[in-house]
Amino acid sequence: MNNENTVSTDILIVGAGVAGLSAAIRLADLLKERGLSRRILLVEKGSAVGSHILSGAVIRAEILKELLPDVPFSDIPLDSKVTKDGLLLLGNVVGVKSPMHPPGMPSNVGNYAVSLGQLCRFLATKAEEKGVEIYTGFAVSEILYDAQGNITGAKTIDTGLDHHGNQLENYVEGTRIEAKLTILAEGTRGSLAKTVINKFNLQKDRNPQVYSLGCKELWSVPEGNIVAGEVYHTMGYPPKLHEFGGGFIYGLSNNRVALGLVVGLDYADPTFDLHAVFQVWKTHPRVAKILAGGKLLEYGAKTLPEGGWYSLPKLYVNNALIVGDSAGFLVMPALKGVHLAIRSGMLAAETAAEALAKNDFSEDTLKEYETKIGKSDIYKEMYPKRNFRQAFAKGMFAGGFLYTTQLLTGGAGFCGKLGVHTDFAATKTVSGFRGTPFKKRFANKLDFDKTLTFDKVTDIYYSGAQHDEEQLCHLRVNNPETYQSINIKQYDAPCQYFCPAEVYEIHTDREGHKELRIHAENCVHCKTCDIKEPVDGITWSVPNGGNGPEYQYM
Repeated sequence: MNNENTVSTDILIVGAGVAGLSAAIRLADLLKERGLSRRILLVEKGSAVGSHILSGAVIRAEILKELLPDVPFSDIPLDSKVTKDGLLLLGNVVGVKSPMHPPGMPSNVGNYAVSLGQLCRFLATKAEEKGVEIYTGFAVSEILYDAQGNITGAKTIDTGLDHHGNQLENYVEGTRIEAKLTILAEGTRGSLAKTVINKFNLQKDRNPQVYSLGCKELWSVPEGNIVAGEVYHTMGYPPKLHEFGGGFIYGLSNNRVALGLVVGLDYADPTFDLHAVFQVWKTHPRVAKILAGGKLLEYGAKTLPEGGWYSLPKLYVNNALIVGDSAGFLVMPALKGVHLAIRSGMLAAETAAEALAKNDFSEDTLKEYETKIGKSDIYKEMYPKRNFRQAFAKGMFAGGFLYTTQLLTGGAGFCGKLGVHTDFAATKTVSGFRGTPFKKRFANKLDFDKTLTFDKVTDIYYSGAQHDEEQLCHLRVNNPETYQSINIKQYDAPCQYFCPAEVYEIHTDREGHKELRIHAENCVHCKTCDIKEPVDGITWSVPNGGNGPEYQYM
C-alpha cells in the first residue's frame, strides 16, 4: 500500500483474524466460480498476521474443511487433537475431577487445540494465493462517509505526530481507502465497529454487549507433566461465587501447555485484579503440578463478548457488514467462538458476492447476511443459550437455577428474555462495595516469585508489546474533570487494577493529590479499559500500525 491520499477497492476487510480471513477466502472462491474479477483488500493493524491474535483455543475444526475444500486437512496447522477432557472443581487446596461436564459444555474430545495466531498465518497465505491483497502494519482509525451519511470506506491513522498532535518531520497523512463494501472484522470491541454501532443505533432493542477478560500464558514444561491433547477446565478457586469465570489448561505439542483464567467483567469490586487472581490460581496444587520445572514462553490478554444472541447488534448498514467477535459471535457456556467467526465471515462473503453481482450495497441487499445467520449453525448454537450469561449475572446460585429452567424450556426460562446491564455499571464505588476488598481477600498471596508467578511488568515482557515513542496516546480519558472527582475519588481508578498490562498508574504527590498516569507502551490491546472503566471513563483507539503485542504462538 502506498501513502498517496486515496486508494480504491471493491471490498475492504478490516482485521486479519479468522473472521476477516475467512470472508476474504470465501469471497475470492465465489468470485472465481462466477468468473468475476474484483479487488479484495484486507488491512491488519498488527506488524504481521497473527501478532495480535490470542485465544485459548480448542476449536471445532470441521468448518475448515468447508472453508478450504481444496486444502488437505492434514496441512492445516492444528496443534493437537483432544483425546482427554476433564473438569476440575477446585477448593482452596484440594481439587477433584468432576464425573460429568456441566450441561451445555460438551466434551472437547475430537476437537483441536491450536495456536489461533498460527492458524491465521496459514489462512493468510491461502487468501493471498487466491488473489487477496493483505497489508499488515496499517491501523485503520476512521470510517469514511459520503454526504448522505453512508459508509464509503475507511482511513488509516495519521503517523508522525507527537504526544500533543503536532506534526513531526516524518508526518504522513493516513490513506483513504474507498470501498463499495467494508467488512468490519476487528475482533472484540472493535473501535470502528463500536463507532458504527453507535452512529446507526444498531444496538436498539437489544441487550448491551457484556464481556469477560482472559489472561493467558504459554509454558514449556518437562516431558510427562501433561500430554498433547490433554485438556482441563477449572471451576471454583480463586474466583468467588459472585465472579463468573474459570480456568483452562491445554496440553500442546513439544511439551508445551497453554493455560489461562477468564472472568466476567460484571464483578462489583472496583479493586479486582484478574492478572493477580490468575497468578494465585497457578499456585493451586492441581495447576502448579503441571507447571513444575517449566518455563514461561509467552503472555497475553484479551476480552471476549459473552452477551449471546440477545446482545448481537444489527449486523449490516448500507455498504458495511460486521463479523466475528466484533459482532459478538460466541456461544456460552462452551466459550467457543472460532468456528462461529469463520462461519460469519463465510456468510458475509456470500452476501458480498451477491452485492457485487448486482452492484447494490444497500441494506436491501445486505440484510441477506442477517437472514443467512438466522438459518445457520450460528443461530442453532447461540439461540438455545440466549439467556445464559444474563442468568449468571445474578450470581452463581441464582444463575444456576435460572439456567436449569432454561435447559427445561429450550432456552426461554420461566422469565422470557432476560436483561443485562453494561459491565461498567456493575462496578461499585469503594464505599458502596460490601464484599471483602481484593487485597485483603488475597493477603499474603500477592508476592510473586517470578518462577511460577509473575508481576505484570514481567509478564508484559513476554507479550513482546512495543509502541512508537512519538505518537498521540491511543488511550484517552474522556472527561478529565469528572475522572478526577468521580473515578479516582469514588472508585479508586479501577483501571489501575483491572488492566492486565499495568498501563494505568495512580501517582500521589506530597500533598496527597492523585493523578492518573498512562503507560501506553505496555498495552496489549485487550480494550478492557474501554469496557469496564465506570462513568464517562476511557476510550481505546488504535495506535500506530505495527504497534502492540507480538504474539508468536498464542
